[in-house]
Amino acid sequence: MPISRSPRQAAKPPPTEARSRFVRPFILIVVLAVLWVIVIALPASMVKRFLPPAIGMDDFSGSLWHGSAGSVTVNSRNAGAIEWRVHPWSLLGLTLSMDLHWVKVGFVADGTADLDRRGLTVRNVQGGGPIEDLADFGIAQGWHGTASFKFNELKMVFAGGGPGPAGKGPVTLVSAVGDLNVSNLSSPQLADGADLGGYVLHVADGAITPDADATAELKDTGGPLEAAAVIHFSANDHTGMLSGTVKERSDAPPSLRSQLANLTQLHPRDDQGRIPVELEFTL
Repeated sequence: MPISRSPRQAAKPPPTEARSRFVRPFILIVVLAVLWVIVIALPASMVKRFLPPAIGMDDFSGSLWHGSAGSVTVNSRNAGAIEWRVHPWSLLGLTLSMDLHWVKVGFVADGTADLDRRGLTVRNVQGGGPIEDLADFGIAQGWHGTASFKFNELKMVFAGGGPGPAGKGPVTLVSAVGDLNVSNLSSPQLADGADLGGYVLHVADGAITPDADATAELKDTGGPLEAAAVIHFSANDHTGMLSGTVKERSDAPPSLRSQLANLTQLHPRDDQGRIPVELEFTL
């Protein structure tokens, strides 16, 4: 006479399957634990193994998990210092995901970054400081003011990051979405160094082409000069063109009014009293 089994007995998994359900999570925990120990134990200088020649780091302290580099260069230019905290599980995919804190004199920035052999993507990055502290990058040389910025994403690739060896050339910005605000802007060459007010530079999604050419919109946020312009930048020859209009406000200093009057000799005002301007620059 056959022996009948209860439904609970029939549904019970075989011993091998039950053992497998226990072993797999255990192995995963062990792998993560070993990875965690490695990341904590390795020195911060191990970050160099992930960097292309275009980026240099020295004066390390801390560990690979939480460390800093007191000296950073990008394309041979002084880029300040940086502190990071790695998300260890990202190493399973041969990617460094980390929280970043960057400082260059009085200019600071914070964000979250993903670094691999192809490039660097920084998300939710924001910060600010004196714009003169960025002069080593060739930005706003001779200008003074305070900048603040917030970008949803900044994506850079290393030349050669496609087929073939990575990092055989400079770092190229290929995507940016966000805003840069400048206040109390001044230059000795304009209005005898008077405060020119504030401006916002907006970079929209898709503003940077696959060839790394970029377009951004510039508007004033108050001050003696009313301004609206579009900036086009060519990555191949590192030149840009600012095209737009300017107009003095009632509180404009005499020195600014005088320079704008000289400008009208070349570009007459339009029906609203605005002066067309075109300014070429090099970065």
